[in-house]
Amino acid sequence: MSDIRWGIAGPGRIAGKVAEDLALVDGAVLAAVGSRSEERARAFAETHGAPNARPHGSYRALVDDPEVDVVYIATPHPQHAELAVACLEAGKGVLVEKAFTATLAGAWRVVDTARTRGVFAMEAMWTRFQPAVVRMRELIAQGEIGEPRSVQADLGTVRDVDPTDRLFAPELGGGALLDLGVYPVSFAQMVLGTPDRVTALASRETTGVDADGAMLLAFQEGRYATLQTSFHSPSPGQARVFGTTGWIDVLPRFHHPTTIVLHHDTNDPGETIELPATGAGYFHELVEVTECLRAGRVESTVMPLDDTLAVQGVLAEAGDQLGLVFREDDAGV
Repeated sequence: MSDIRWGIAGPGRIAGKVAEDLALVDGAVLAAVGSRSEERARAFAETHGAPNARPHGSYRALVDDPEVDVVYIATPHPQHAELAVACLEAGKGVLVEKAFTATLAGAWRVVDTARTRGVFAMEAMWTRFQPAVVRMRELIAQGEIGEPRSVQADLGTVRDVDPTDRLFAPELGGGALLDLGVYPVSFAQMVLGTPDRVTALASRETTGVDADGAMLLAFQEGRYATLQTSFHSPSPGQARVFGTTGWIDVLPRFHHPTTIVLHHDTNDPGETIELPATGAGYFHELVEVTECLRAGRVESTVMPLDDTLAVQGVLAEAGDQLGLVFREDDAGV
C-alpha cells in the first residue's frame, strides 16, 4: 500500500516536533508544508528532514495540492475551523491541533463537514495516545480502582506578558483557557464523560486574556473534577483519578506522562508503571491517523469527534462565565 502523504499547515515550534516524529511512522511521509511564506515553508521542510516536501506560500495552495492525503493544522486557534473545513471539502483528512477551534460553533462546523463528506478528522490531543495514559485507561476499565468518582488536574507555567505573543492576544484565541485548560478538561472528560455543570473563575491579564483560573465540573451521581491552570505559577502538572477502591496518580506532566502509580490503600506505596513515549510523544497520535486512513476509517475510537465537541462545550461555557469572547478567523484560506 502506498504511503499516507501528510501536509503541515503552520510551520511553528510544535509542528517541528510533529514533523520529526512523523519521520518515525511507517507508511507516512511529509509531502508538503503550507505557510504564508514559501521561504519559511521551504526552510521548515529542510530543517526537519524533509527536503523533498513541497513548500507552499499559502494555505490555499496546500489545500489544493493533489499529492496530500491529510493535513496537520497547527495555526493559531481561530484559524483552525476555516482551514479544516477547506481541507475536508477538498477531500483531505485533518489532524487539528488543540484547542480544536476557538468556538463551539466552529467545532460543530468542522465535525458536520467531516461527517457529511465522509472524510477523516481528529483533534490532536496527544495525551490520549501516550502509552502511560493508554495503560491507565486499561486499568480503570479492568476495575482496578473501582468506579471512578473524581479527577484532579493542574497545569501551570510562567509566562511574561507580551502583547505580541499569540498567548496574550485575544484575537488569536490567547489565554490559559484554550491553551492550557483544554488539557485537564479533556482528561476529565476522558475519564468521567461529559459534565452536567461547569463553574469557572479566572484572573485577567492587561491584554484582556485569562491568566490564572480554575474549573469545577459536576457530573451525574455526584462525580466531579477540580481543574486549575495558570500563566503565573509553575504548577507540577499532575493528575489523579480517584475511584471507590483506589486511585491512580499520573505523574508530571500529566498531558504527556511516562509514569503512573496505581494505589489501593493509603498505606500502600503503590505500583509504579513506567511507559515512555516514542519520539517526542506525537508519534502515537500520528500512527493513529495514518492507520485510520489506511483502513478507511473517518473517526478515531480513541479520540472521537463527540468527545472533542464535549470538551469544546465545556471551554465555551467557561469562557462565557469569564466574559471571554472568542471568534473564528473567517478571512478565508
